[in-house]
Amino acid sequence: MAETVEARPAAPAVEQALAILTHLARQRGPVAAGALAAALGIPRASLYRQLGAMVAHGYVVHLPEESRYGLGVAAYELGSGYARQQPLSRLGAPIIAGLVDRVGESGHLAVLEGRDVVYIVEERAPRRPTLITDVGVRLSALATATGRAILAALPDAQLRATYPGRAAFAGAPEGSPRSYRELKELVRVTRARGHAREEGDVTPGLASVACAVRDHTGWPVAAIAVTFAADRADEDRRARLVAAVRRDAAELERRIGRR
Repeated sequence: MAETVEARPAAPAVEQALAILTHLARQRGPVAAGALAAALGIPRASLYRQLGAMVAHGYVVHLPEESRYGLGVAAYELGSGYARQQPLSRLGAPIIAGLVDRVGESGHLAVLEGRDVVYIVEERAPRRPTLITDVGVRLSALATATGRAILAALPDAQLRATYPGRAAFAGAPEGSPRSYRELKELVRVTRARGHAREEGDVTPGLASVACAVRDHTGWPVAAIAVTFAADRADEDRRARLVAAVRRDAAELERRIGRR
Protein backbone atom coordinates (compact mmCIF):
# COMPACT_ATOMS: atom_id res chain seq x y z
CA MET A 1 0.00 0.00 0.00
CA ALA A 2 1.35 3.41 -0.90
CA GLU A 3 2.28 5.58 2.02
CA THR A 4 0.47 8.90 2.25
CA VAL A 5 1.48 11.96 4.22
CA GLU A 6 -1.34 13.76 5.99
CA ALA A 7 -1.11 17.55 5.87
CA ARG A 8 -0.96 19.05 9.36
CA PRO A 9 -0.86 22.65 10.55
CA ALA A 10 2.71 23.96 10.58
CA ALA A 11 4.31 24.97 13.85
CA PRO A 12 4.69 28.76 14.32
CA ALA A 13 8.49 28.58 14.02
CA VAL A 14 8.22 26.62 10.77
CA GLU A 15 5.69 29.11 9.40
CA GLN A 16 8.00 31.99 10.27
CA ALA A 17 10.98 30.34 8.58
CA LEU A 18 8.98 29.63 5.43
CA ALA A 19 7.61 33.18 5.41
CA ILE A 20 11.15 34.59 5.63
CA LEU A 21 12.44 32.40 2.78
CA THR A 22 9.43 33.18 0.59
CA HIS A 23 9.78 36.91 1.20
CA LEU A 24 13.51 36.90 0.45
CA ALA A 25 12.91 34.93 -2.75
CA ARG A 26 10.56 37.64 -4.03
CA GLN A 27 12.96 40.54 -3.48
CA ARG A 28 15.37 41.99 -6.03
CA GLY A 29 18.23 41.85 -3.53
CA PRO A 30 19.15 41.33 0.14
CA VAL A 31 16.86 42.89 2.75
CA ALA A 32 17.49 44.57 6.12
CA ALA A 33 16.23 42.74 9.19
CA GLY A 34 14.02 45.68 10.12
CA ALA A 35 12.31 45.56 6.74
CA LEU A 36 11.78 41.82 7.13
CA ALA A 37 10.25 42.25 10.57
CA ALA A 38 7.93 45.00 9.34
CA ALA A 39 6.86 43.14 6.19
CA LEU A 40 6.17 39.84 7.94
CA GLY A 41 4.99 41.00 11.36
CA ILE A 42 7.54 38.82 13.16
CA PRO A 43 8.92 40.10 16.49
CA ARG A 44 12.56 41.02 16.15
CA ALA A 45 13.74 38.55 18.76
CA SER A 46 12.02 35.70 16.93
CA LEU A 47 13.24 36.99 13.58
CA TYR A 48 16.89 37.04 14.65
CA ARG A 49 16.61 33.52 16.06
CA GLN A 50 15.17 32.30 12.76
CA LEU A 51 17.77 34.15 10.70
CA GLY A 52 20.59 32.79 12.86
CA ALA A 53 19.41 29.21 12.38
CA MET A 54 18.96 29.64 8.62
CA VAL A 55 22.37 31.29 8.27
CA ALA A 56 23.92 28.35 10.15
CA HIS A 57 22.32 25.90 7.72
CA GLY A 58 23.12 27.91 4.60
CA TYR A 59 19.57 28.88 3.62
CA VAL A 60 20.20 32.55 4.35
CA VAL A 61 23.39 34.58 4.03
CA HIS A 62 24.20 37.62 6.18
CA LEU A 63 25.97 40.56 4.53
CA PRO A 64 27.48 42.38 7.52
CA GLU A 65 28.79 45.37 5.53
CA GLU A 66 25.26 46.08 4.31
CA SER A 67 23.42 44.83 7.43
CA ARG A 68 21.18 42.81 5.11
CA TYR A 69 20.08 39.22 4.57
CA GLY A 70 19.66 37.30 1.33
CA LEU A 71 19.09 33.75 0.13
CA GLY A 72 21.96 31.32 0.73
CA VAL A 73 23.47 28.48 -1.28
CA ALA A 74 21.23 25.87 0.37
CA ALA A 75 18.15 27.71 -0.92
CA TYR A 76 19.65 27.66 -4.41
CA GLU A 77 20.23 23.92 -4.06
CA LEU A 78 16.55 23.47 -3.26
CA GLY A 79 15.69 25.16 -6.54
CA SER A 80 18.20 23.03 -8.42
CA GLY A 81 16.77 19.91 -6.84
CA TYR A 82 13.29 20.94 -7.94
CA ALA A 83 14.53 21.30 -11.52
CA ARG A 84 16.31 17.93 -11.43
CA GLN A 85 13.29 16.07 -10.13
CA GLN A 86 10.98 17.66 -12.74
CA PRO A 87 7.92 17.54 -10.48
CA LEU A 88 5.95 19.90 -12.71
CA SER A 89 6.12 17.56 -15.69
CA ARG A 90 5.56 14.50 -13.48
CA LEU A 91 2.50 16.03 -11.87
CA GLY A 92 1.26 17.47 -15.15
CA ALA A 93 1.57 14.38 -17.35
CA PRO A 94 -1.44 12.46 -15.95
CA ILE A 95 -3.52 15.65 -15.96
CA ILE A 96 -2.76 16.30 -19.63
CA ALA A 97 -3.45 12.65 -20.47
CA GLY A 98 -6.83 12.86 -18.76
CA LEU A 99 -7.63 16.14 -20.52
CA VAL A 100 -6.87 14.63 -23.93
CA ASP A 101 -9.02 11.58 -23.16
CA ARG A 102 -11.97 13.78 -22.19
CA VAL A 103 -11.90 16.36 -24.98
CA GLY A 104 -10.42 14.27 -27.82
CA GLU A 105 -7.88 16.95 -28.76
CA SER A 106 -4.10 17.16 -28.31
CA GLY A 107 -2.89 18.73 -25.09
CA HIS A 108 0.31 20.40 -23.89
CA LEU A 109 2.02 21.74 -20.78
CA ALA A 110 4.63 24.43 -21.38
CA VAL A 111 6.85 26.73 -19.30
CA LEU A 112 8.30 30.14 -20.09
CA GLU A 113 12.07 30.41 -20.65
CA GLY A 114 13.11 33.89 -21.61
CA ARG A 115 10.83 34.90 -24.47
CA ASP A 116 10.07 31.33 -25.55
CA VAL A 117 7.86 28.59 -24.24
CA VAL A 118 9.32 25.11 -23.84
CA TYR A 119 6.95 22.14 -23.99
CA ILE A 120 7.49 19.77 -21.06
CA VAL A 121 4.45 17.51 -21.57
CA GLU A 122 2.87 16.64 -24.92
CA GLU A 123 -0.07 14.27 -25.38
CA ARG A 124 -1.37 13.59 -28.90
CA ALA A 125 -5.02 12.73 -29.48
CA PRO A 126 -5.65 9.90 -31.98
CA ARG A 127 -6.67 10.83 -35.52
CA ARG A 128 -5.85 14.50 -35.03
CA PRO A 129 -3.61 16.74 -37.17
CA THR A 130 0.17 16.45 -36.86
CA LEU A 131 1.66 19.13 -34.60
CA ILE A 132 5.07 20.78 -34.60
CA THR A 133 5.11 20.88 -30.81
CA ASP A 134 6.78 18.13 -28.81
CA VAL A 135 8.62 17.76 -25.51
CA GLY A 136 11.66 20.05 -25.57
CA VAL A 137 10.48 22.15 -28.52
CA ARG A 138 10.85 25.91 -28.11
CA LEU A 139 8.45 28.39 -29.73
CA SER A 140 7.92 32.12 -29.39
CA ALA A 141 5.78 33.00 -26.39
CA LEU A 142 4.25 35.78 -28.48
CA ALA A 143 2.76 33.32 -30.97
CA THR A 144 1.57 30.42 -28.82
CA ALA A 145 -1.53 30.18 -26.65
CA THR A 146 0.55 28.82 -23.75
CA GLY A 147 3.00 31.70 -24.04
CA ARG A 148 0.24 34.29 -24.24
CA ALA A 149 -1.47 32.80 -21.19
CA ILE A 150 1.73 33.03 -19.13
CA LEU A 151 2.60 36.53 -20.35
CA ALA A 152 -0.88 37.77 -19.50
CA ALA A 153 -0.49 36.39 -15.97
CA LEU A 154 2.84 38.16 -15.35
CA PRO A 155 2.95 41.44 -13.41
CA ASP A 156 3.25 44.45 -15.72
CA ALA A 157 6.77 45.21 -14.49
CA GLN A 158 7.96 41.69 -15.35
CA LEU A 159 6.27 41.87 -18.74
CA ARG A 160 8.13 45.11 -19.49
CA ALA A 161 11.41 43.62 -18.28
CA THR A 162 10.92 40.64 -20.61
CA TYR A 163 10.22 42.88 -23.61
CA PRO A 164 12.19 46.05 -22.81
CA GLY A 165 12.40 47.53 -26.29
CA ARG A 166 11.84 47.17 -30.02
CA ALA A 167 14.71 44.68 -30.37
CA ALA A 168 12.81 42.21 -28.17
CA PHE A 169 10.19 41.87 -30.92
CA ALA A 170 12.67 41.29 -33.74
CA GLY A 171 11.78 38.11 -35.59
CA ALA A 172 8.34 37.82 -33.96
CA PRO A 173 6.24 35.34 -35.98
CA GLU A 174 3.55 36.59 -38.33
CA GLY A 175 0.38 37.41 -36.44
CA SER A 176 2.26 38.07 -33.18
CA PRO A 177 2.65 41.43 -31.44
CA ARG A 178 5.42 43.47 -33.06
CA SER A 179 5.65 46.18 -30.39
CA TYR A 180 5.13 46.59 -26.66
CA ARG A 181 1.92 48.53 -27.36
CA GLU A 182 0.53 45.60 -29.34
CA LEU A 183 1.65 43.16 -26.64
CA LYS A 184 -0.07 45.20 -23.93
CA GLU A 185 -3.30 45.14 -25.94
CA LEU A 186 -3.05 41.36 -26.37
CA VAL A 187 -2.43 40.99 -22.64
CA ARG A 188 -5.40 43.24 -21.83
CA VAL A 189 -7.75 41.20 -24.02
CA THR A 190 -6.41 37.90 -22.67
CA ARG A 191 -6.83 38.98 -19.05
CA ALA A 192 -10.38 40.19 -19.72
CA ARG A 193 -11.28 36.94 -21.50
CA GLY A 194 -9.73 34.75 -18.82
CA HIS A 195 -7.81 32.53 -21.22
CA ALA A 196 -5.42 32.81 -24.16
CA ARG A 197 -6.13 32.03 -27.79
CA GLU A 198 -4.08 31.40 -30.91
CA GLU A 199 -5.49 30.69 -34.34
CA GLY A 200 -3.20 29.80 -37.22
CA ASP A 201 -0.23 31.68 -35.74
CA VAL A 202 1.77 28.49 -35.17
CA THR A 203 0.28 26.14 -37.79
CA PRO A 204 -2.25 27.26 -40.43
CA GLY A 205 -5.66 25.71 -39.84
CA LEU A 206 -5.00 24.87 -36.19
CA ALA A 207 -6.09 26.82 -33.13
CA SER A 208 -5.30 26.56 -29.42
CA VAL A 209 -6.75 27.77 -26.12
CA ALA A 210 -4.70 27.94 -22.93
CA CYS A 211 -4.83 28.85 -19.25
CA ALA A 212 -1.96 29.76 -16.96
CA VAL A 213 -0.92 27.60 -13.99
CA ARG A 214 0.09 29.62 -10.92
CA ASP A 215 2.15 28.54 -7.92
CA HIS A 216 1.45 29.28 -4.26
CA THR A 217 2.71 32.85 -4.69
CA GLY A 218 0.43 33.51 -7.66
CA TRP A 219 3.33 33.42 -10.12
CA PRO A 220 2.57 31.80 -13.53
CA VAL A 221 4.88 28.79 -13.70
CA ALA A 222 3.32 27.09 -16.74
CA ALA A 223 0.29 26.93 -19.00
CA ILE A 224 -1.98 24.14 -20.22
CA ALA A 225 -3.39 24.20 -23.75
CA VAL A 226 -5.35 22.10 -26.21
CA THR A 227 -4.91 22.35 -29.97
CA PHE A 228 -7.65 21.58 -32.48
CA ALA A 229 -8.68 22.07 -36.10
CA ALA A 230 -10.08 25.59 -36.27
CA ASP A 231 -12.80 24.71 -38.78
CA ARG A 232 -14.13 21.89 -36.59
CA ALA A 233 -14.79 23.96 -33.47
CA ASP A 234 -17.61 26.48 -33.20
CA GLU A 235 -17.83 28.90 -30.28
CA ASP A 236 -19.77 26.43 -28.15
CA ARG A 237 -17.12 23.76 -28.70
CA ARG A 238 -14.36 26.23 -27.90
CA ALA A 239 -16.11 27.27 -24.71
CA ARG A 240 -16.22 23.64 -23.58
CA LEU A 241 -12.52 23.24 -24.37
CA VAL A 242 -11.70 26.36 -22.36
CA ALA A 243 -13.71 25.08 -19.40
CA ALA A 244 -11.84 21.75 -19.52
CA VAL A 245 -8.44 23.46 -19.72
CA ARG A 246 -9.33 25.86 -16.91
CA ARG A 247 -10.42 23.00 -14.68
CA ASP A 248 -7.20 21.06 -15.24
CA ALA A 249 -5.03 24.14 -14.77
CA ALA A 250 -6.71 24.60 -11.38
CA GLU A 251 -6.07 20.94 -10.57
CA LEU A 252 -2.37 21.25 -11.39
CA GLU A 253 -2.21 24.40 -9.25
CA ARG A 254 -3.69 22.41 -6.38
CA ARG A 255 -1.13 19.66 -6.84
CA ILE A 256 1.83 22.04 -6.78
CA GLY A 257 0.58 23.66 -3.59
CA ARG A 258 -1.55 26.66 -4.50
CA ARG A 259 -4.37 27.19 -2.02
